[in-house]
Amino acid sequence: QVQMVESGGGLVQAGGSLRLSCTASGLTFDDYAMGWFRQAPGKEREWVSIITWSGAHTYYADSVKGRFTISRDNAKVTQYLQMNSLKPEDTAMYYCAAAKVFSLPVRRSDVDYWGQGTQVTVSS
Repeated sequence: QVQMVESGGGLVQAGGSLRLSCTASGLTFDDYAMGWFRQAPGKEREWVSIITWSGAHTYYADSVKGRFTISRDNAKVTQYLQMNSLKPEDTAMYYCAAAKVFSLPVRRSDVDYWGQGTQVTVSS
């Protein structure tokens, strides 16, 4: 049974930083690209970032490019999302995602497994 557990969300002021983590179990972690999506109230879930299985390549949505950094540690079966210069519009539930194959921008249908989400709230 695959489980992906996110942590690190919370309330932060605009301009602040948070680091999200996602630890996976029940899958061969380095078989998968790992990514993040987010969903704000009343909006569709949108892709944020993805990192290839080896960590050699990273990709970002334009809305977060230059502010967010994705990384992974295959030995710890964990991926991370460092979020800097946070804005109120970054407020959303953030979901960890695992995908064997993906397109750019990453589609929801590319995702094989989802985490349960962690809330990020940025106050102005």
